[in-house]
Amino acid sequence: MKYIVSSEWLVDRLDDDNVRIIDCRFYLGDSLRGMEEYIRDHIPNALYFDLEKDLSGKVQAHGGRHPLPDFSELATKLSAAGIDQQTTVVAYDDQGGAMAARFWWLLRYLGHRHVYVLDGGYTKWKETGYPTTEAIVSVKERTFIPQYEPSLLATVEEVRKAMEEATAVLVDSRERNRYLGVEEPIDRVAGHIPGAKHIFWKDSLTDDGFWKEPSEQEKRFAALPKDARIIVYCGSGVTACPNVLALSEAGYTNVQLYVGSWSDWISYPEHPIATGEN
Repeated sequence: MKYIVSSEWLVDRLDDDNVRIIDCRFYLGDSLRGMEEYIRDHIPNALYFDLEKDLSGKVQAHGGRHPLPDFSELATKLSAAGIDQQTTVVAYDDQGGAMAARFWWLLRYLGHRHVYVLDGGYTKWKETGYPTTEAIVSVKERTFIPQYEPSLLATVEEVRKAMEEATAVLVDSRERNRYLGVEEPIDRVAGHIPGAKHIFWKDSLTDDGFWKEPSEQEKRFAALPKDARIIVYCGSGVTACPNVLALSEAGYTNVQLYVGSWSDWISYPEHPIATGEN
């Protein structure tokens, strides 16, 4: 199934009452910048969802830097944004699709069938000359009722079992030097989960910032059997989401996100850590 939509597709539906546009711009080094950019200008009729305030929960001892949000609170926010299970939702960001893909995955986990990511993000939208606005729209509230899809989520226990018993293929989505343990600019321990394969999430994009075609995504993941169970992780469960989406585009049907990811894995002192190549 295709989860990427073009700017051309979206511009023809800006005034469709059943299409809701979500701005997910967020910068890990500057948590206010995304909202500030949204207030300055955004795609007409777009509403803003914040990675840390809306799409993540409170950081605790375990669960990683961006744990799952409180889903009752998220459902209330989605309802207030005029989203129910019949609404077509398009998310965008300016970070290569990482934040938008996190929103996409969360809605998929909540059973939403009609959620997509905008190809090229906000910069490409503006460069094409499509309309932008500073006006913040008021929408009619709908009722979002979660219908959970637990098969999309891998727990830390399942990841541990996958490592020990090879019950799934683990995919590390971070930059190569972080995977190798050469450097770790964010988390307190460097390295990767033993046995994990490295497939960098940004390789899902072309050089000009658009998503690669499904056939190109298939080539990226050629080393992964199509019938395998695949668990994807990154540093905190955000940049793994583009790889989850790309795997779906490439025709993989048994793909799970380890939401806590590396920052959760290293919160357990007994967990083994690998460095270098497997």
